[in-house]
Amino acid sequence: MNLIMRERRVLSGNGLLGRICLKDTSLLVNLSVAIIPMSHQFGWNASVAGLVQSSFFWGYALSQLPGGWLSKIFGGRQVLALGVLAWSLATAFVPVLAGYMPGLIFSRILVGIGEGVSPSAATDLIARTIPLEERSRAVAFVFGGLSVGSVAGLLLAPPIIQNFGWESVFYLFGLLGVVWFLGFQYIEDGEAKSAASSMPSVESVSNKKVSFNSLEELKSSLKDVPWKAFFRSPAVWAMIYAHFCGSWGHYTCLSWLPTYFSEELDLNLTEAAGVAVLPPLASVITTNFAAQFADYLIARGIDTTTVRKICQTIAFVSPAFCMTLSSIDLGLPPWEVVGLLTSGLALSSFALSGLYCTHQDISREYASILLGITNTVGAVPGIVGIALTGFLLDSTHSWSISLFAPSIFFYLTGTVVWLAFASSKPQSFSELE
Repeated sequence: MNLIMRERRVLSGNGLLGRICLKDTSLLVNLSVAIIPMSHQFGWNASVAGLVQSSFFWGYALSQLPGGWLSKIFGGRQVLALGVLAWSLATAFVPVLAGYMPGLIFSRILVGIGEGVSPSAATDLIARTIPLEERSRAVAFVFGGLSVGSVAGLLLAPPIIQNFGWESVFYLFGLLGVVWFLGFQYIEDGEAKSAASSMPSVESVSNKKVSFNSLEELKSSLKDVPWKAFFRSPAVWAMIYAHFCGSWGHYTCLSWLPTYFSEELDLNLTEAAGVAVLPPLASVITTNFAAQFADYLIARGIDTTTVRKICQTIAFVSPAFCMTLSSIDLGLPPWEVVGLLTSGLALSSFALSGLYCTHQDISREYASILLGITNTVGAVPGIVGIALTGFLLDSTHSWSISLFAPSIFFYLTGTVVWLAFASSKPQSFSELE
């Protein structure tokens, strides 16, 4: 009975995390659509629009390591709940502060801080509960919510904006986040009372022990983390650089593709968002296939490192190739360019069975902190890349130079580093410290 209850809690936890990833990306995509009417209303050029979009990642980067550390100490569920409440309230204040640039930037930073805790918490849960031969599917299920969230945001945001104004999308998703938080608290209280009534003596002692241990760990946990051992590992550095490279292509395209399609294909807001939804929609399908493929190879005895290298190479080389063809003046019709970009970005979701599984592969104990490290660096392209794309677009008026060329460079160099240094071999970092 205890085993069954544990498995049910694990499954419900994964579903919870998947829904949070969906909401996180919906908010990010909503701004990439809303930025178009906002820029028209406030007279922003591409550089200012890039600054507004990139400010989210300032907070996102700041919360990665604290999120991983707090998840390890207190567990991911509580950290996630507070994060959802923070970004929901900050999102609802965006329309109020939109006319005051410092206030708008600050609200987006708070959204980033609230959302930044979820990846590490999800990684910690997967690392501690999911066996190796099922890990790719678990990661795909949880982080696949990112693509589903992109699809939801791109489909829902344009009609909401056109019918009720761009402000409405922020009010709506902020309200939904608060409702989710209240509902989650109600469910958590119900589960706690049920557990206490079934095993009162054991549960009360256990809860006191967890609370006491958490306070003790809170004082010494930073010293106990083997930071030096992390940064002496070539595999960790490969993960750091690969995360940076993948994030550059992902975040810049996520933020700028609606504008690119609007300008290059001369589409209105709804049509541009409808085209921009194609890459994440295709990614939903590709993510599931990649996870099944990776777990199948591992179950058949293929070395885990080899499987992760194959998947990550596909995730990097495919979009680089398709972006190169899109950048060269081959006289391709616009819709063929859309097809190329959709194919390349969809195949980039193989990273969920490559890089994103490697944190759990090399250390179940420190998986959340390792993801906090790599995701902190991975958030830098959100800060620099999105703003730089806007600056280069203003300077060169070329999408090939501003959007595609930097991504191609990082995809290709990331492939070289990953193949040379990546490893999924479990490492005892505490012994290496």
